Amino acid sequence: MWRTLLTAALAALLATLLSPGGAAHSAPRTPDARELAGRAKESKPIYSYADAIRESVWVDIRLDGDADGRTDRVAVDIVRPREPAAKGRKIPVIMDASPYYSCCGRGNESQKKTYDANGDPVRFPLYYDNYFVPRGYAYVAVDLAGTNRSDGCVDVGGRSDVRSAKAVVDWLNGRARGYTTRTGDRRADAGWTDGRTGMIGKSYDGTVANGVAATGVKGLRTIVPIGAISSWYDYYFAKGAPLYNSGPDGLARGIESPDAATRCGHVKQQLVAGAPRSGDWTPLWTERDHVPDVRKVRASVFLVHGLQDLNVRTKHFGQWWDALADAGVQRKIWLSQAGHVDPFDFRRADWVRTLHRWFDHELLGYRNGIDREPMADIERAPDRWTTDRVWPPRGTSTTALRPAKGTAPGVGTLGKRPGKGTETFTDDRRLGEADWASAIDTATPAKNGFTTRPLARDLRVSGSSQVRVTVTPSTRTAHLTAVLADIGPGTIRDYTHDDEGIDTLPDRSCWGRSTPGDSSCFKNTRARTADVDYTIFSRGWADLGNHASDQHGGPLTPGKPYTITLDLAASDHVVRKGHRLALIVGGTDRNLIVPPADTPTLTVDLARTVARVPLVGGAKALATVPRPAAPHSTAPRGSRLDGVAPPRRIDPVPGISGTPGISGISEVPGGRTS
Repeated sequence: MWRTLLTAALAALLATLLSPGGAAHSAPRTPDARELAGRAKESKPIYSYADAIRESVWVDIRLDGDADGRTDRVAVDIVRPREPAAKGRKIPVIMDASPYYSCCGRGNESQKKTYDANGDPVRFPLYYDNYFVPRGYAYVAVDLAGTNRSDGCVDVGGRSDVRSAKAVVDWLNGRARGYTTRTGDRRADAGWTDGRTGMIGKSYDGTVANGVAATGVKGLRTIVPIGAISSWYDYYFAKGAPLYNSGPDGLARGIESPDAATRCGHVKQQLVAGAPRSGDWTPLWTERDHVPDVRKVRASVFLVHGLQDLNVRTKHFGQWWDALADAGVQRKIWLSQAGHVDPFDFRRADWVRTLHRWFDHELLGYRNGIDREPMADIERAPDRWTTDRVWPPRGTSTTALRPAKGTAPGVGTLGKRPGKGTETFTDDRRLGEADWASAIDTATPAKNGFTTRPLARDLRVSGSSQVRVTVTPSTRTAHLTAVLADIGPGTIRDYTHDDEGIDTLPDRSCWGRSTPGDSSCFKNTRARTADVDYTIFSRGWADLGNHASDQHGGPLTPGKPYTITLDLAASDHVVRKGHRLALIVGGTDRNLIVPPADTPTLTVDLARTVARVPLVGGAKALATVPRPAAPHSTAPRGSRLDGVAPPRRIDPVPGISGTPGISGISEVPGGRTS
């Protein structure tokens, strides 16, 4: 019966619309975004930013994290063009869900949200609102639970983080409750949006986008994670080796609101108990690992990462990217030479243009061809970019490279044939990868270095590597590091500087429309470069006590050999003709991992050690010239032979003991690939 009635009603409606009389009585109608999709290739800034609607809503996330007897609400600050709503046209949403809007700020200038006397939002950090609202998008900035004006507690990657943003996507799609105040009963409606949402954010913000996408929530059409975490365990540990001196409880203290600090002690205790400094895997880490849930992802992914990001290290994008590929998710990637830096600050004009086209395609449905363009943009030298149709490139395959003895202790060769015998080094926690690489051709007691002969042609490494090593420790505890390095001169972004590869200039450029309280003008930047004699491009660490399990460790028996595989983080680097590819094996990588309890001497079994490296072109791509390796370096230990200082100590957020820090003073954190 209902089908008969529906058919009749539709027929009557169609007849009315097509008849002359019906047309005469019909009011002009503004086409919505879906109808415009086939007619336009770029959204234009046709709406007033000054007259835009600015409002705040509190969305119920259906959790009581602070145990106050009522469900938590998160604050959602919204700015949207007034004109579409007046014409009955619904618009999509760009969202940045962050814990940093009041504690630390966003972007290179550490901008924070501001409000007027009535509590309505005035300034939205970054440029997304200034640029996209005049082009017909709404911009939504969400305070994660326990931060700024939201209820609840910070649980650092856990349920309240993810649900804070997921609930907002649900509200935008009519599936959750929103309110006009933090405590009142007056409901807020999201009828002005079509529900199509794109999430974006750097570091912690991008991590939340990954987590929300991994829930499979309907309405989330795309995410743009920038320097984002894919598994929180891998932020704090590398196969049992601690990467920082504290755990997620320290980060929670650095970002929570004053209200949350007084209510959420029980949550911080849960973080301490669930993240033991032993580096063992616990249920807390399972909850915060988004990679296994990639099969649920419905959204497309535009991923951005710095290849020298030593905060959110490149393993995060590598394992996430591989999982997305296996799941068949539509994806795009940018890889820079910088550290933990937003593309707005290393490739501004190209980034804004590309992001604009991406959102137009994914949220407005415009057929602008961005989905048919090369998948990957990769920075080869400062401000010099190349593209790849797919990434890693076709023809990339893993090649086994093996260390062998050379002319001096700890100074060996790297090639395709297995080595013999052993080499020995003693962990020196005062040294790290820069010290080892600067003395690659010198017999030093703290590392083993192995190099190929000079290359006969360029060699491209693209993806993630592994080093399987058999070592005999002299103590009950030991940490290991393996790095791949390009031995030869070059000019790179100086990622070890405080600004991680950029210089911030005094002049500004404007990206969108401004109001007196929210400027669209931001300080310009340029590449900060360094002339180098080597480049370290991939790294991996492990606690040898985790030799039998990635997830659990134990004490070692001195004098007993152990075999362990170190996962070297994803990279894409070209070792130029005439340079040498180097594998370095050492102990504590100063400033990048925490040293073990003991000071071990380790004996490396060369015959049972191998590096598996993804080479574009496979084993045949590795061609060397038949001449001796470069002369021994006479540089003193710890010198700046390469013009780049060793990685600086990652300092805590000012005033917060033991909390990992990030670029500048304002930010905390935010596979296979072969």
